[in-house]
Amino acid sequence: MSKHIDLGQYTVDSLERYFDLVPKDLGEDARRSKRGMTFETKSWEIRGIGHLCVMRMNAFFGLMKMETIVIAPFEADLPLYNADWVNAFGTETQMAELYDTQLEPWPEASQGKFDKIKAASADLPDASSGEHWYDSVLYPCSLHKKGKGLTDRFNKLAKEYTDLFVAELAAAEKCPADEKKARVSAFAHKLVANDGPAVSMMAKLFGKETMQRIVLKHMYGVE
Repeated sequence: MSKHIDLGQYTVDSLERYFDLVPKDLGEDARRSKRGMTFETKSWEIRGIGHLCVMRMNAFFGLMKMETIVIAPFEADLPLYNADWVNAFGTETQMAELYDTQLEPWPEASQGKFDKIKAASADLPDASSGEHWYDSVLYPCSLHKKGKGLTDRFNKLAKEYTDLFVAELAAAEKCPADEKKARVSAFAHKLVANDGPAVSMMAKLFGKETMQRIVLKHMYGVE
C-alpha cells in the first residue's frame, strides 16, 4: 500500500537547499489534544524570506489525518502558499493553494508553471468545497483534488508544487517586508474572522484566544 509522504519534512528539506531555517518555540501550542483530536504544530523563520508552519492533526484513532503547510513570504513578493492533505476514512484530499498577497501583480509566466503541473492532473477528480470568502484572491493555478487510491499521484503533485514554489522563492527579488507582511496579516485576520471549519474546530476545542494565537502567530507568523 502506498504511503503519504511526510510533506512537512519534505518542505523543510526543500527550503533548506536555499535558506537557513530557525525553529521557533511554540510552548504548549506545539501539541494540543482534546476530545480525541491532537494538533501538533511546528514553525520556523525562513531567514531572508518569511515564515514556515507545519501542522498535523490526528483524530478518531488515526482514521482521520491532516497535514497543513504554510509558507508566508514577507521579504519576497510572491503569493501566500498553503498546502493541505487530508485522509478521512480512506478518502484523500490534496490541495495546494496560492493566494494573492503581493504588492505587485504576479507574472503570468510564473503562474503558467503551476498551471502546467495542474493540467497534468486533469484526469484526477476535483475536490469541490463550495464558495469561500477568499475565492477572489485564490489563483486559478491552485490545486484541489480528491479520491481513493491516489496516494502516489497526490505525493507527486505535492512535491512538484512545493519544489516549484521554493524555487520561485529562491529566485525572487526582495520587497518591503513591512508592507508585504501586512498583506499576509490581513489575510490571516480575515481567516479568523470568517470562522471557517478548521478555525471553528480549534476555537471549540481550545478556546478562541488559543485558536487566534495558533493561527496568527504560529501558522502565519504575523503576530
